[in-house]
Amino acid sequence: MTERNRIEMGTTVKGRRRFLVIILALALCATIVSGRGTVSDALADSLSSVGGTLPHFLQEPEDAYIIKNNPIKLRCRATPALQIFFKCNGEWVHQNQHTSQEYMDQNTGLKIREVTINVTRQQVEDFHGPEDYWCLCVAWSHLGTSKSRKATVRIAYLRKNFEQDPQGKEVPIKGMIVLHCRPPEGVPMAEVEWLKNEELVSSLEDDNIDTRADHNLIINEARLSDSGNYTCLATNVVAKRRSATATVVVFVNGGWSLWTEWSPCSVNCGRGVQKRSRTCTNPAPLNGGAFCEGMSVQKITCSALCPVDGVWEEWSEWTMCSAQCERRRWRECNAPPPRHRGKMCEGEGQSTENCTGGLCTQSMENSIDVALYSGLAAGVIAVVVLIVAITLYRKSQSEYGVDVIDSSALAGGFQSFNFKTTRQGNPLLLNSSMQPDITIGQTFSSPICFQDSIDKELFDPLPDKVKVQSSFVVSLDVADRAEYHVKSHPETLPANLHPNYSTVEGKKTTMIAPNGIHTLSKTQFKTSAVFGHLGGRLVIPNAGVSLLVPHGAIADDTSWEMYMLINQEESSAQSEERGEILLGPEITYGPPGLNLSCPVAMTIAHCAEVSAENWNIKLKRQTKDNKWEEIMSVDDESTSCYCLMDSHSCHLLLDQPGCYALVGEPITDAAIKRLRIAVFGSMEASMDYSLRVHCVDDTPHAFQRVVTAETSRGGQLLEEPKMLFFKGNCLSLQVSIQDIPQFLWSIKPFTTCQEFSFTQLWYSNQQPVHCAFSLQRHSASTTQLSCKISVRQVKGHEQILQVYTSVGESEKEMVPFFMQADCTVTSQTGAKAFKIPLSIRQRICTTFDTANAKGKDWQLLAQKLHIQRNLSYFTKQKSPSAVILSLWEARHQDSGDLDSLASALEEIGKIHCKSLPQSPDDKETDFTF
Repeated sequence: MTERNRIEMGTTVKGRRRFLVIILALALCATIVSGRGTVSDALADSLSSVGGTLPHFLQEPEDAYIIKNNPIKLRCRATPALQIFFKCNGEWVHQNQHTSQEYMDQNTGLKIREVTINVTRQQVEDFHGPEDYWCLCVAWSHLGTSKSRKATVRIAYLRKNFEQDPQGKEVPIKGMIVLHCRPPEGVPMAEVEWLKNEELVSSLEDDNIDTRADHNLIINEARLSDSGNYTCLATNVVAKRRSATATVVVFVNGGWSLWTEWSPCSVNCGRGVQKRSRTCTNPAPLNGGAFCEGMSVQKITCSALCPVDGVWEEWSEWTMCSAQCERRRWRECNAPPPRHRGKMCEGEGQSTENCTGGLCTQSMENSIDVALYSGLAAGVIAVVVLIVAITLYRKSQSEYGVDVIDSSALAGGFQSFNFKTTRQGNPLLLNSSMQPDITIGQTFSSPICFQDSIDKELFDPLPDKVKVQSSFVVSLDVADRAEYHVKSHPETLPANLHPNYSTVEGKKTTMIAPNGIHTLSKTQFKTSAVFGHLGGRLVIPNAGVSLLVPHGAIADDTSWEMYMLINQEESSAQSEERGEILLGPEITYGPPGLNLSCPVAMTIAHCAEVSAENWNIKLKRQTKDNKWEEIMSVDDESTSCYCLMDSHSCHLLLDQPGCYALVGEPITDAAIKRLRIAVFGSMEASMDYSLRVHCVDDTPHAFQRVVTAETSRGGQLLEEPKMLFFKGNCLSLQVSIQDIPQFLWSIKPFTTCQEFSFTQLWYSNQQPVHCAFSLQRHSASTTQLSCKISVRQVKGHEQILQVYTSVGESEKEMVPFFMQADCTVTSQTGAKAFKIPLSIRQRICTTFDTANAKGKDWQLLAQKLHIQRNLSYFTKQKSPSAVILSLWEARHQDSGDLDSLASALEEIGKIHCKSLPQSPDDKETDFTF
């Protein structure tokens, strides 16, 4: 310090003291001038306020960071203090920039002074000094001054780029993993955390992990569970930064199991071979680990003694004749005896014969009498039991009337719709003769198609009487049965009187009608047929979509050529702004102007896990100007249409033709959309093999598009498709390939894990999404491929697809995806289209459509058939029971019996029996369908 500086500092200190003295004097004079007290009183107050010590800081300014453009506050508190001023970077802060307040401490009785100032970003940026921007407080009392600590003020920031990103590694199990990370430059210095598959890694929860060593992640002993995608996360007060993702693969080298026991000699006689084996399963190679070295099978020579078959020796002499008039003789199998697995002698070793030429007899009278009496007693007992049983049976049946039989007869005259072809091979075997059966009948529970009536009868003639176990009697007279037999067995009619039906051949549909053949150009997802008063059913093959036209919906002496098609263009029914998604295909049925006397029943497969708490499912219809209008919500009451949601299908009752779509709006993140996961494979070149993993909405139509695309590409289904629950929580889907035999196959580094974004799958709108893994075999002699495909939503459901297939040149011939032939009959008309015979249907409607004082009306029928909501819709119908039965037909088109309907009628019958009055007149009441 120079002499000049010392002089200036001394002058400054003296000036401060003079300033303090002047302030005290002015305060004292002001008290005297006021005339409100004596000089001694004013002096006492002044002295008590300032105390008898130097100022003591209760709060000093702290280091602070300016975030973006937000100013920061620096605060000081001291006692006793007459004044507090801030000095920043050696200069006094102007008094106008101070905010000061004074208050009394309730505990000590001392006056405390508090002062704050604001420091802006501009002030810090404008300061250019050798050190950071700093400020301190100076507090005055009558005894002198005190200074606080210096507080630095810095502008916070965090660069975007990491100085060092972590790098992916492949390490053996129990090896050490070290992932290096140097965060971006920043003020204050960024803190580092590690994420594994988007989840925080904590060394406090796992002693095997250390994250404290200079921002690095150290795993002391690698485990299989440590495989994953690791990310370095740098954070400070202003921002967060993520590093590039490093993929860590923990592999396991294969180890041999123990040798098995030696096998038996390969021959029964002479020189042969014995084998023993071991497998590379202790442990099995995982995640690209090396296969075991050495032989898996050992062989040694062996010698087997040839078998010697046994031979009988000569018979012994006959024994003496016994009291029973018999004599015996023996022989042994020891000439030679059987040795070394030889056969025993054939025949008996003992012989017995009568030794008197048949003249020796004994009395058999006693034994004959016992047998006779035993038989008579058994016959008498059987007759008594039969009489008692018949009497009890007649007595039990008399309570229900003479003609009552079991309700199972209602379904006895019908056969199941079961068109599934038996599988002939195991898809998991390497050389299976068949690929996995992905017929929609197996993969999806929705109805797909009809069988041709020429090949198989759908119905058998009913018995003369079909009745329910109750007072309801279902009688079919001769005319009814004759009518039903003709409709069920069209082959008994002349060719020109057969009911209408249509077939699909290639891309043409031929409809056979009484007046000749009419041909329309059709696509794969369109079907049509001519319907009359008897009604019928339309089905789009392999799409989970059908349309039921009830009997009587079309007027007598009128016929309509009706069609149904699936929209193949990108849908606009859903509103992504509101989060809506398409749950099934868009369906159009017509023609426009169709005049119906009762609603048709349309079935559409959907991909939602139905839950009123998580979904708001709506039905929309396209208007004439190609806009979409919401016509009902599934949970609301409506009289214009009816919607019944099952687990995989939606059943609609509609009275207007048009284009319809089922859309869903998720209410919570727990809303689930079902995805169908399938893996296909094909050879791309002589040494390259492609695995393609498809993720598609879980509907038959959407999966059929995948099948069509793979068929054209020559792909083969490698594993049965599986279903995955995909939550609407905005988390992505990860697909990874595992357990590839590294010594036989190779894959590009860091391509073993791929990812679909949430929006790709959630808003797919029935469009397939897929990813591909390209594998290359090291040798042309490699003909086998085994691996696992893991499909997992982050923090959600996971499915594993096990691939085990042959990829040799001889395996390239295509195996059809559908083990059964494609459906050729897409429509049925008349009685064959319905499970409930027309005569029974009419009698049910007659009984339940009539109001009954005992409550036996259509509402009870709906309740027993589990239709319990929006009953106001049926009230508006001409025949509520007929519409309820149409809905039942649509729901049960994939089952081949009438069990549920028979059970409902049986329960109604029991209710009626209990409610019958005991008067003789009422007991004669009977309800006949």
